[in-house]
Amino acid sequence: MARRKSAGAQPAERKGSSTHGNAFPWSSEIEDEILHRLMRGESIATICGPGRDDFLPGEVTFYKHLTEDEGFAKKYTRAREVQAHREFDEIRQIAEDATPEDVAVARLQIDARKWRAGKLAPKVYGDKVTHANDAENPLPAAQVTVFALPDNGRD
Repeated sequence: MARRKSAGAQPAERKGSSTHGNAFPWSSEIEDEILHRLMRGESIATICGPGRDDFLPGEVTFYKHLTEDEGFAKKYTRAREVQAHREFDEIRQIAEDATPEDVAVARLQIDARKWRAGKLAPKVYGDKVTHANDAENPLPAAQVTVFALPDNGRD
């Protein structure tokens, strides 16, 4: 699908979007374009925000479609997981390319990617949280010793 940028300022939603009473003309090609760009690391704000390609929906229309189309929502979730894998893969290259002069910048880039990967794919890259006494981590049996106080005639 050819990409075209509109000249001049971009309204929040263009003619043909749901904000003007007409449904946006969704197609599998449009969904694929959005999902592929997500997987390559672009954000929804970039893909569907001001300055977007003419054939793509605005952010409001995108998020409305995401909440209303379960099949698309599943594909979107998978695309975000792929995005997490991609960002995690970038970490190694950033570390290898770092020089003593830019190590602080590289560390920031790595930390940001690790955080995002953990949020986008928490089961793979998220912090492991162990809850006590769940099926996989039962609490050990506690042993309680009760001592009897000697009876010395006091109440």
